[in-house]
Amino acid sequence: MKKKIVMEVQMNCEKCRTKALQTVAKAYGVEFIGLEGERRDKVVVTGDGIDSIELAKSLRKKVGRTDIISVADVKPK
Repeated sequence: MKKKIVMEVQMNCEKCRTKALQTVAKAYGVEFIGLEGERRDKVVVTGDGIDSIELAKSLRKKVGRTDIISVADVKPK
């Protein structure tokens, strides 16, 4: 089942955003990555078989403070 995960990541500069997106792109099952929010500090990930806890751990290790905002199933159209 596809999931949509929204995480708030502490990103202070463009280099941090790039590092965060590269880290998420390496994760298993990722199909879509995007940035949301007024300050573009929320990372939206959509895919099948994504482990949200492991993804948050790797973001914390590479970028900094990361909070999981929501994990929801994506309904097929």
